Amino acid sequence: MDTSLIPLRDSQLVITRGIAEFTHQRPDIRNAFSEALRLDYADMLDIVEKDRAIRVLIVTGSGGSFCAGGDLKALKALHEHADPSTRSADAMSRRVQDMHTWLRRLRHLDIPVIAAVDGPAAGAGFSLALAADFVLASTRAFFCMSFARIGLIPDLGALYELPRMVGMALAKELTFTARRLTVEEALRHRIVHSVHAPESLLDETRRFARRLSAGPREATALAKRMLNTSFDVSYEAALEMECRAQGLAATTPWHAEAVAAFLAGEPARFDWERSGGA
Repeated sequence: MDTSLIPLRDSQLVITRGIAEFTHQRPDIRNAFSEALRLDYADMLDIVEKDRAIRVLIVTGSGGSFCAGGDLKALKALHEHADPSTRSADAMSRRVQDMHTWLRRLRHLDIPVIAAVDGPAAGAGFSLALAADFVLASTRAFFCMSFARIGLIPDLGALYELPRMVGMALAKELTFTARRLTVEEALRHRIVHSVHAPESLLDETRRFARRLSAGPREATALAKRMLNTSFDVSYEAALEMECRAQGLAATTPWHAEAVAAFLAGEPARFDWERSGGA
């Protein structure tokens, strides 16, 4: 099996048979969202975006934690910095803007993104999970918009993603109260796609990723792009996008080969039910 392991700062990237697995690697701080991890996301995306052989991205954490939120020690150091400009409102805004640069790339990545959440997904960790296309979680996972506990607002796109996923009332409750959302609640509200034992979470996520990887890359990318904007455009604009996207999808080799196989009586190139045991 051809596997590439790329160590980064507070994480690592492993690429195996078209599946990229990005793992937060600071379990000693419950994979807090450090400055190093922020830089790692940008570097990881540089690699994944350029490698057309990668069909699915998995984002996960090591040591029983997905990501417990921001690095509060680093945040405290910023507040105590001798240079007032370092702890100014403008400086904080620019730090968040820097994160938005790679966050947009993650959300619009033209392959499926799966978050495998074990343990806490709190603060920025919850926001990162919301940026994925699918969330698979362990039985000990929980989610928390913990920002209010330290007097901040949810960032990394959470105030956009959360109400669209769970509705405005629950989004306000989770934001204002900063309470924990159990994995059972997260499954009920469809934040989580499926729940697994901690020891089998990664195997189940990889299995799910392999099944997705068999799908049509170009068509999936086009459909994902349209779905990501579907709440923000008019019906007429959506139809226009559909026309253009279908025109592109119909010219791909994947489409031509799939039609030829169907007409020849061969098994479908991509059959989700048939691949269930893959």
